[in-house]
Amino acid sequence: MKPKARFIASVVETAKSDIPALPFARGARRAAFITKRAQDEKTLKSA
Repeated sequence: MKPKARFIASVVETAKSDIPALPFARGARRAAFITKRAQDEKTLKSA
């Protein structure tokens, strides 16, 4: 699939979804990921 066709397909798929992802909606998910990553770093042991 050519890049332009892939882009158009992505736009159409997003438009058909019930709720498109908004830029400010990623804040909670991103914060949860950062918290999880910070907890994982504490459990690692260094040599």
